[in-house]
Amino acid sequence: MRIILPVLLILSLSACDRKSPPTVTVPTAKSHNTLLNEQAAAARLDAPIAPLTPLAQLGKKIFFDETLSGSGHMSCASCHNPQNAYAPLNNLAAQLGGTDLARQGGRAVPSLTYHERTPTFKVMPDTQLDIDDGATLKAPRLAQKTLSDAEISKAISEGHANTVNVVHADTVVPLGGFDLDGRAVSLADQASGPLFDAREMANSNIRSLQKKLAAAPYAREMVAVFGKNALGLPEQAVRNATKALEQFQLEDHSFHSYNSKFDYVLAGRAQFNDQETRGWTLFDDPKKGNCAACHLDKPTKNRMAPAFTDYQYEALAAPRNSDLRANQNPDFFDTGLCGPNRNDLAGQSGFCGMFKTPSLRNVATRRVFFHNGVFHSLEDVVRFYVERDTRPEKWYPKRADGSVEMFNDLPVAYRANVDVGDAPFNRHQGEQPALSNQEIDDLVAFLKTLTDGYK
Repeated sequence: MRIILPVLLILSLSACDRKSPPTVTVPTAKSHNTLLNEQAAAARLDAPIAPLTPLAQLGKKIFFDETLSGSGHMSCASCHNPQNAYAPLNNLAAQLGGTDLARQGGRAVPSLTYHERTPTFKVMPDTQLDIDDGATLKAPRLAQKTLSDAEISKAISEGHANTVNVVHADTVVPLGGFDLDGRAVSLADQASGPLFDAREMANSNIRSLQKKLAAAPYAREMVAVFGKNALGLPEQAVRNATKALEQFQLEDHSFHSYNSKFDYVLAGRAQFNDQETRGWTLFDDPKKGNCAACHLDKPTKNRMAPAFTDYQYEALAAPRNSDLRANQNPDFFDTGLCGPNRNDLAGQSGFCGMFKTPSLRNVATRRVFFHNGVFHSLEDVVRFYVERDTRPEKWYPKRADGSVEMFNDLPVAYRANVDVGDAPFNRHQGEQPALSNQEIDDLVAFLKTLTDGYK
């Protein structure tokens, strides 16, 4: 016993000192579809950057040319700065321009990134758009009979407001086009707007711009690209210049690089941290953030990267911004699709107050938000979304009787167009917001993963 007991004690202590075998986590097998999406995302990240064609190189020179403005000191890049995802570097609600660089524009300047897949403007049944395969109907919102695309287009062109408005009730939506109200039919058309807007580059007419193009150091390049008559007629000269601007935006990698952290995660080359993962879950949750309902975040059927927009239009009722000089007139309202910059849909009252859903790519780099630049932080935007209806007194002014004037940047007649049915807008005053403070932080953390240039 004297010999056995110490041995048993030693054996017992040795057993206690042994470490348990490590837990082996078996990774969940990825679906075939996920693997194909990873391969497509990786191919985008690894693709060599193609050199610009002569037409795009010409467009790049025009984009940065300040002499093409009425002041001689403003270019496209003055408002669409490549250092900030082709949006302004400052936090002004609207940029200053004109011949004296003192006139205020009417709206916040959007980013020029990720417009290359924007479809042509149309009014059509409410859909989930797949840019490759067309549109899939959103069945839950199609309870009523809808008109065909041809019937809708015909009704609008002939000014039959009643016909379209009957069908509009949760059945048809505007989609596509360029600018916040979709009035431009192409990137070239969009580029021509600021060139002649008296509050922006302020060219008085096409002849004055033609003379500037003819005197530019790249005039010979225009002739080489477009032919000997490239600058001969004012209309042709301007058309050639805007075509070159369009091609620069279509070709240059910096306008649509698809190299954010999100894209690296999509390619299987990075992982979201815990907070970003929670944020993405909230982004997709139809009862919480519900962001993905409009900002599509899944690859298309042909493996194209998500653009984080459905290209449709919504009335979200951002508060009126007193920093806009036009708003000093209490009778002035920017109603988006119904004017003041667009007039062909002015008779379609069901569309008044709607603005195009932007891509959320590079949204964290923005200095101002919404068409009127009323917010200056992404956190405030998300908080407004979840508190607009639950705590309206925080965002809108009070009337003399103490009631809150909700949706105060729209005429009373159009306030019924504001989305109050989809989360997070489907709650009422005094109820808890759809997101807590922590969830707002989590969602913003995810949105920051959409910034290009991830290392």
